[in-house]
Amino acid sequence: MKNKTYNKKKILVVFLCAAAVILGLAGRLVYLMLFDAEYYQEKAKALHEREREIKAARGEIIDINGTVLATNKTVCTISVIHSQIKEPEKVIQELSTALEMDENTVRKKVEKVSSMERVKTNVDKETGDAIRNLELDGVKVDEDFKRYYPYNELASKVLGFTGGDNQGIIGLEVKYEEYLKGKNGTILTTTDARGIELDAVAEGRIEPVSGNTLQISLDYNIQMYAQQMAEKVMEEKQADKVAILLMNPQNGEILAMVNVPEFNLNEPFTLNTDVDENSLSADEKQDALNQMWRNGCINDTYEPGSTFKIITASACLEEGVVSLSDQFSCPGYRMVEDRKIRCHKVGGHGGETFVQGIQNSCNPVFIEIGLRLGVEKFCDYFEQFGLMGMTSVDLPGEASTIMHKEENIGQVELATMSFGQSFQVTPIQMAATVSSLVNGGKRVTPHFGVRVLNEEGKETEKFTYDDGRRVISEKTSETMQMLLESVVSEGSGKNAYVEGYHIGGKTATSQTLPRSANKYISSFIGFAPADNPQILGMCVIYNPKGVYYGGTIAAPVVGNIFENIFPYLGIEKD
Repeated sequence: MKNKTYNKKKILVVFLCAAAVILGLAGRLVYLMLFDAEYYQEKAKALHEREREIKAARGEIIDINGTVLATNKTVCTISVIHSQIKEPEKVIQELSTALEMDENTVRKKVEKVSSMERVKTNVDKETGDAIRNLELDGVKVDEDFKRYYPYNELASKVLGFTGGDNQGIIGLEVKYEEYLKGKNGTILTTTDARGIELDAVAEGRIEPVSGNTLQISLDYNIQMYAQQMAEKVMEEKQADKVAILLMNPQNGEILAMVNVPEFNLNEPFTLNTDVDENSLSADEKQDALNQMWRNGCINDTYEPGSTFKIITASACLEEGVVSLSDQFSCPGYRMVEDRKIRCHKVGGHGGETFVQGIQNSCNPVFIEIGLRLGVEKFCDYFEQFGLMGMTSVDLPGEASTIMHKEENIGQVELATMSFGQSFQVTPIQMAATVSSLVNGGKRVTPHFGVRVLNEEGKETEKFTYDDGRRVISEKTSETMQMLLESVVSEGSGKNAYVEGYHIGGKTATSQTLPRSANKYISSFIGFAPADNPQILGMCVIYNPKGVYYGGTIAAPVVGNIFENIFPYLGIEKD
């Protein structure tokens, strides 16, 4: 009897447990169906949806007149979906032929079990269309965009280029990435349990948003002519490289920035030298590419030499330690402590005024006025003129000035710094500082960016720059205009003279380190009209062979450019 009662209890417990489990499952099912349904519907939907990206067109870069300098070409991306391929051998054969790829490479892509495998990118549209017309099951052809530069090498180190993902790598392309990049779209397709797309189900699509257009101050015509002149002088002088800068000294807008040798923007990973790339290791090639991409105007520093006398003269006139009528004597050298520092004219210039000293580019004159100014004041003006900071030019990688600490500057260092040696600056810093000293005395920010336009060509943003900080008085600036005009009309810069125009300027010839290598940098900075500068030009020639004086080889380059662009810019003869 007891066993029967025990068995009944046991059966009841089992029944109650089973009932509890069933009720629990039913409750869970009700919860999932009523309260958590949306979550699992999304999960199921995700299992049957495949997403493909639609690349957005990158915004164009146009010059100040609307000439397109960077745009896009339609290209295709060829992909395969393993689960949808019905004739794998045919797919392998057709793709390897059309794409000119090794058959084994294509086979690995086709036979790989994955949701989607990319076979090749940046395929020209004609080939992509031909593959699409083959109607191969499991083969997808998506249109994409590849950056295209209509003028190949023009302003290559300014414009920069993009990588495989269409993102900027150097130059303006990376600086203005946020405006140019756009927003990618997507294509959503539905598949069955085997991963095969269902034709009967409508395709979802989110359209891409194109990037904005960037308008820059660079002028295609001026850049092209300046680049031709740079290539010509580099070939004639067998120089290592040549840089040319042209900018508006009143507002800092850069009209041209040349760094030859330039490189082909449509083939940015191909070296522009005769070096056999196959002989280079991966690291060696990358180093060579990095050098090729360097923008010497902003990335590299140099000893400016006598063009820096513009800055020394401005500081000394502003401080009142020299006047135009001051008399000097140049025997061909100047003793500073125990050092004999020579003038470029071995026999000396003899007796001369300050005006004649700047016309003659006489080192002893500038040593004298630099010593009068003194170390503390010299450093103060160096800071005041903006030389200790950066110009804030809208290009990445700007180098800063290399300068002695004030406590380490003795009389000898001060003497050599006064005529532009024993420290280094970038060409863009020299151009910006000289602009500020001859435009009435206000610091400018050199720049390219002017405004941003949308797809309809409507302005969405106009760039502004931190200009207008006074660095010297208008009176000193006017004096410098007059002095530098006399350098071109009567002094060492006469080879930059253009008939009918008043041009101001200064020549320079500096020796690179180590001095024993006997390598030089020849340069000239000029501006016009002298009494109201609208254009400033700078030419720097690195390691020219033969005659290397700035007044002989660099000044004529700027003079020639000025002569040809004055009418174009509407600068009339006076």
